[in-house]
Amino acid sequence: MNPETEFRDGLDDLASHYKSIIELLGEDPGREGLLKTPMRVAKAMQVLTRGYTQDAHKVLLDALFAEKYSQMVIVKDIDFFSLCEHHMIPFYGKVHVAYIPNGYITGLSKIARVVDIYSHRLQVQERLTLQIKDCIQETLKPLGVMVVVEAKHMCMQMRGVEKQNAITTTSDFSGAFNQAKTRQEFMNLLRSEGKSL
Repeated sequence: MNPETEFRDGLDDLASHYKSIIELLGEDPGREGLLKTPMRVAKAMQVLTRGYTQDAHKVLLDALFAEKYSQMVIVKDIDFFSLCEHHMIPFYGKVHVAYIPNGYITGLSKIARVVDIYSHRLQVQERLTLQIKDCIQETLKPLGVMVVVEAKHMCMQMRGVEKQNAITTTSDFSGAFNQAKTRQEFMNLLRSEGKSL
């Protein structure tokens, strides 16, 4: 789906519901500044939830290559934005992924695409972390996978406790990462600044 030109079924119904929401909030959807808002929001919501129409497993399989490399592969600092399923308010941050190949590797950009697909759904951070790990484990069948997600939640920043600087960190791992030494190696590599390219 090209989010700029293609939209899913139900777009008009979605816009109609947003028009009703605007009225229920006490605004006039007929006001000049709000005339096109229901359709704009409907289109935005379809873009922000496009992950429901995409298959993360297929993305990895489309770029699967036989390779004897068997050391840790890390893709870190993958930016993401998602919508909290409890309030439909954004949460955002970075995902760090490591896997140890077992005869097969995938294109590095495909790891970021997996993050993109699962984050473009109504989510909670814990499930997002698990889904990314499970997809890579089930599809590539590596010796192990570890995923760390660091995020700020606007539902905590804008409402409720209103804590703007709180960061939530979640992690999940499998296989070789069940060993504390392997997990620690990954965490050390995440913290290392490295040299600029």
